[in-house]
Amino acid sequence: MKPLRLPAWTATLTWKAAVFIAVMCCALAALLGALVHVSVTSRTVDDSREKALTRLTEVGRLYEAGEPLPRFAAIDPPGLPAPLRALAARGEHGTMVADDRGRPTMWAAGPADGRALAVRVDYTQSAETIDALDRSIVGSSVLAIGVTLLAGAFAVTRVTRRLHLTAQVARRISAGDLDARVDDPRTKDPSRPQDEVATVSGALDTMASSLQRKLQSEQRFTADVAHELRTPLTGLSAAAELLPEGRPSELVRDRVKAMRGLTEDLLEISRLDARNETVDLAVHELGPLAERVVRASGTATEVRVVRDATVETDRRRLERVLGNLVANAHRHGAPPVVVTVDGPVVSVRDHGPGYPAYLLESGPQRFRTESGGKGHGLGLTIAVGQAEVIGAELVFARPVGGAGAEARLRLPEYVRLADADPED
Repeated sequence: MKPLRLPAWTATLTWKAAVFIAVMCCALAALLGALVHVSVTSRTVDDSREKALTRLTEVGRLYEAGEPLPRFAAIDPPGLPAPLRALAARGEHGTMVADDRGRPTMWAAGPADGRALAVRVDYTQSAETIDALDRSIVGSSVLAIGVTLLAGAFAVTRVTRRLHLTAQVARRISAGDLDARVDDPRTKDPSRPQDEVATVSGALDTMASSLQRKLQSEQRFTADVAHELRTPLTGLSAAAELLPEGRPSELVRDRVKAMRGLTEDLLEISRLDARNETVDLAVHELGPLAERVVRASGTATEVRVVRDATVETDRRRLERVLGNLVANAHRHGAPPVVVTVDGPVVSVRDHGPGYPAYLLESGPQRFRTESGGKGHGLGLTIAVGQAEVIGAELVFARPVGGAGAEARLRLPEYVRLADADPED
């Protein structure tokens, strides 16, 4: 049997505060109502009891003088409660509230020659007063609880709204928007008192500003280093071409080429980090574009076009993404490497050991590869950045029902107005 789970909204701060306020208001209203009820009832009963005993004393004098009794007094009246009759028989005096022919009555009784001399006082008005008081207590308690709930909900909602705004800004920062700020007006004026929410908002803004400055400094450092390396690498490449042919010169040229590629990758990453890239959108057929990328790679890669699609994208950036995915599949995977076009989705699959666990969980990381692997982890990082620029979604996964690694790139499909469904 599945355990009963409460709805998600019951976990919100607003709901918890409302329940707490309601419970406390009900408890306070019940306590105050009980105290008022007991106090007023006790006073009303005492007044009626004193009045009944006073009448009993006066009637006792009339009885002893042999004078006729008033109509509210009698000897052993039929409506006298049995406890009072027994009390009078023992020679004692007492009072009791009971019904007399359907009306609330305060009875007082005492001994009279072995019998019970009793008087009655109409208790109807006092009972109605107590009932009216109880209704007033309940009505005022309900009104007070309602007003308190509304005021509490308004106050709590203001706090939770600010908390939701702070959480939203935190999510934007984690998504890469380092310009996002809460900008709580309470944090801008130091003379204004700050509550806990304002303190959290100010701390988040300070953290975001510090993080932004640090990342911008690192980006500038990376870009400056890459730019400074370009000039000596160009000279080193020209000098390597002048070396006599042989194994040593081949090694030098190979390392210079690798360093120039690394420098260009660093420059590209620094431009992507700056988020000031512009796209040159155009309409392209995805199948022929994927085939052109494979031919340019010079690798033994199979291209399968299940269903061609027309996309509106930046061709140069898309070719860069697909080229990096194909190169990574051949460098770190195993043949056969297959590029499949299925509508606006392009998948690149190899049959090697598959992507490492860290990459599947958090995406590619710069200068991190598996032990013994070649490369700097920049190819997939650039692919992810360029895919984000052109508005595509790049997902790294393990193929279903097979070994290897698979990267799926989903592009925004271009739909001509003439081919669109009129209902859409």
